[in-house]
Amino acid sequence: MRRSCCAQVRGREGGSAVTEEEQNALYQKKLNVYQGTIDQIFTREKNILELIRRDGTGAAYKKLALVDDMIYLSTLYAAKYQTQVVVVGGKQEDLLNEARKTLYKALIYLEEIVTNLIDTPFSDYQEQVAQIANVSQQQRYYLIRKMGLAIDSIISAYGTNTKWYWSFVELQARYATVAKNILDLANSSEIGLNPQADEYETVVYHLRLVKKLLLQAAERYREKYEMTSSSFEDFKLAVCYLHALRRVHLLLNERQDAEEVKKKAKVWSERMEKDQRKRDRSDK
Repeated sequence: MRRSCCAQVRGREGGSAVTEEEQNALYQKKLNVYQGTIDQIFTREKNILELIRRDGTGAAYKKLALVDDMIYLSTLYAAKYQTQVVVVGGKQEDLLNEARKTLYKALIYLEEIVTNLIDTPFSDYQEQVAQIANVSQQQRYYLIRKMGLAIDSIISAYGTNTKWYWSFVELQARYATVAKNILDLANSSEIGLNPQADEYETVVYHLRLVKKLLLQAAERYREKYEMTSSSFEDFKLAVCYLHALRRVHLLLNERQDAEEVKKKAKVWSERMEKDQRKRDRSDK
């Protein structure tokens, strides 16, 4: 296990303590290493985008590499943030904000490949997903897992008492969408129903994650509507994510689960219509 900077500088040969000045110098050196890697990633991003601009061949694979880079970049900002917390104390939210923005960039690059469509048949975006046909199921699942861990890490670092708390509902929902859309659902549904298939276990785990994330997105948008926004757009998105979840259940022949989600979506839609009528009356 990697030891913390503090553990590394508690003492030196002969037992003498490291001075505060020396310790800060070590921290600064570490920050500089992070920044050097960050700069390299930005340079690589610029070069890849220029390549795509000049020649669109293989653009989807190039953007997929950028997704991976942006996820890694967010972890560098998070590491830099944690290091500064130790040195300076308190939360240096500028670095967290950079990490958050970087994760949005990762999402955008992935949305540009597999679309941001939520409740729609796979055939509507199958052509886009086919652009990354050579990416294995395992690689797709690994990328989505990395993105999820990075998002969870940044949200945790902000804590619950942050102005961004409710904006994370959108971040997590968009993550749920690309987690679904990166799958070749036609192929994945077949593999998910065939325990003898080579990538059966990976696909099952990925589909299980997608179902969890879609339900979470629906519930979080519903919570946002109830607790803070009162926006029917949030409520509509909540219902939309339930419909998307139902589609996945149907693809996997999970009829009972699909029926339960259908009933839930119906109840939510009726509640939304009731609230809409009530609001219309109060506006008159």
